[in-house]
Amino acid sequence: MNENYIAIDWGSTHLRAWRYHSGQCVDSLQLPYGVSRLAEKTACEVFEQYIAPWREQEVIPVVMAGMIGSDAGWQPVPYLPCPVSLLELSDQIYEVAEKVWIVPGLRTGQNVMRGEETQLLGAMLLSPAACYVMPGTHSKWVSIAGDRVSDFATAMTGELHHILMNHSLIGKGLPAQQDDVAAFAAGLQSGLESPALINKLFAARASRVLGSLPAESVSEWLSGLLIGAEVATLQDNTTQVTLVGGGSLCRRYLQAFATAGIQASEIAGDTAFQQGIRSILDARY
Repeated sequence: MNENYIAIDWGSTHLRAWRYHSGQCVDSLQLPYGVSRLAEKTACEVFEQYIAPWREQEVIPVVMAGMIGSDAGWQPVPYLPCPVSLLELSDQIYEVAEKVWIVPGLRTGQNVMRGEETQLLGAMLLSPAACYVMPGTHSKWVSIAGDRVSDFATAMTGELHHILMNHSLIGKGLPAQQDDVAAFAAGLQSGLESPALINKLFAARASRVLGSLPAESVSEWLSGLLIGAEVATLQDNTTQVTLVGGGSLCRRYLQAFATAGIQASEIAGDTAFQQGIRSILDARY
């Protein structure tokens, strides 16, 4: 077991890193240098500027996961085809510099993921389940059999909410948005009852124009509608799930699952990610 190492979650918009010494996190950083925001820098140059100083005294192992392994990142790392055992990740990590590795993503015939596979490994070890839901910009619904990912689906729920609120008539001219429990619940019920969104999205504008939805609550109603539609579409007779993600977003999904009559538990995404990185390193050393 190697207790001195660096774990990096390097996504599209941000780079987050943690330095461990004797198994304890002693330093961390978050930078706006996701692979889509590198500007004139390369990923290697960002690494040398911000991460390499942590290794001046000792060339400790570094394990990175996320979009850093895509064709927009440091080095394209092939996806592992599903079904696949998550315990095989440690054998497939790709070395891009001395003791610096990237974790491969996973793929099916029509779907891909990067970064979530590391969270899944940690979640599987900490809280075994048959179905994991990972809410976010691109939510993942993952089916697990033993230690194997058998299949997964993706819903662009978070990205769709952002686009509609910022680049469509729905969000045009709105005041600052506020938390509204009732608006979220109303949207959620609408999405759960009828997940076909093509004729429902405009209601986010029409309801506001007609006065039945406060202008400050459009975001909440739309969030409920989209999450409800996601759950209704992807639940596929699921009766129990484990959520892996951030607290505020998971709370919305917990409400959605409770409304849909599905039992749900929760594990923090960062906790799962760190466990995944540790288990990959433990298998290597």
